[in-house]
Amino acid sequence: MTGAVKRAFKFRFYPTDAQAAQLSRTFGCVRLVYNMALQARTEAWTLRRERINYNATSALLTAWKKTDDLAFLNEVSSVPLQQALRHLQTAFTNFWAKRAKYPRFKSRKRSRRSAEYTTSAFRWRDGTLTLAKMTEPLDVVWSRPLPQGCTPSTVTVSQDPAGRWFVSLLCDDTITPTPACGAVGIDAGLDSLLTLSTGEKIANPRHERADSKRLARAQRDLARKQKGSANRAKARIKLARIHARITDRRHDHLHKLTTRLVRETQTIVIEDLAVRNMVKNHRLARAISDAAWRQLRTMLEYKTAWHGRTLIAVDRWFPSTRLCSTCGALAQPMPLGVREWTCPCGAVHDRDVNAARNILAAGLAVTACGDDVRPQRGTSRTGQSSARQEHPRATKGIPVL
Repeated sequence: MTGAVKRAFKFRFYPTDAQAAQLSRTFGCVRLVYNMALQARTEAWTLRRERINYNATSALLTAWKKTDDLAFLNEVSSVPLQQALRHLQTAFTNFWAKRAKYPRFKSRKRSRRSAEYTTSAFRWRDGTLTLAKMTEPLDVVWSRPLPQGCTPSTVTVSQDPAGRWFVSLLCDDTITPTPACGAVGIDAGLDSLLTLSTGEKIANPRHERADSKRLARAQRDLARKQKGSANRAKARIKLARIHARITDRRHDHLHKLTTRLVRETQTIVIEDLAVRNMVKNHRLARAISDAAWRQLRTMLEYKTAWHGRTLIAVDRWFPSTRLCSTCGALAQPMPLGVREWTCPCGAVHDRDVNAARNILAAGLAVTACGDDVRPQRGTSRTGQSSARQEHPRATKGIPVL
């Protein structure tokens, strides 16, 4: 079986001075149009209880370009400006569906600097990419080949806080799923990033802690610089490069780890963690953020969909740590410092391995019995979750991956 998916291929490029100036001007115009359209939609609803859609904001954009104050909008490609209005429409759609908060204004200092080009605003020819309003192609570092015979449908240009330029090409790709068997339960942690139900523990690289001294020194240097000075701008870029290094290493590790899990396993069972609530613990917030559990789950979600695998999320209140994976008895709550415990049945459990096996058993109950992935909190807190229908012997006979 083969599956056609949309994949974005991200590359770094090095623009000329003229290209950098043009792109920076485009970023500013995109931000301005987005903010003006957001203000117009907000005022229309506040004053007249009128909902303005994308077509109305597009007509406003045409009128803005004809004014003397906003005539500079004609100096950049019109496509990124239209795409900004479409993104705003998507933000309002998510807000009305209660999937997101009310859209916020873009900031010159904090918002992402990016512009999106569709097929009418760029030229793709013989492996070279030329954007609208530019005469020369971009100097792209093609670190990996694009799918055979593909043509990008959308090109997104961005600049990160460290000053690096990136281009993302959205292409149609065909993925041939590789054969896999077995199931694995995953328990996320801090001492070990992941603990598998097979007993394997994957170490937590702690990328942020590894660069903590360099990061602290760069932050102190930035704090000593005078605001608005050239030296402060240099110190800010130096600090941003350290953050970029940490982020890149974390992404690389998570991509390799999730790709390996998806290629080797047919069914993956994880825990539905509320990371946003967990980082409110100020003692563990830094370590939890460095582990990037939410990002790990996001990667597993789209990669399992690509390769035809099954991903199951067990309820966050399921007491996976306190249940004996041998007899199913429920132990008393135990502090985080307890890494091993003994069940009255005589079984000695490693805390993380036992939790991973219980998570796997709960996930297999979902597939085998049609059980609910997210049982009611009232029952799961007491350890009587219906997700444990097969728990006592659910892990017997499962092949080791």
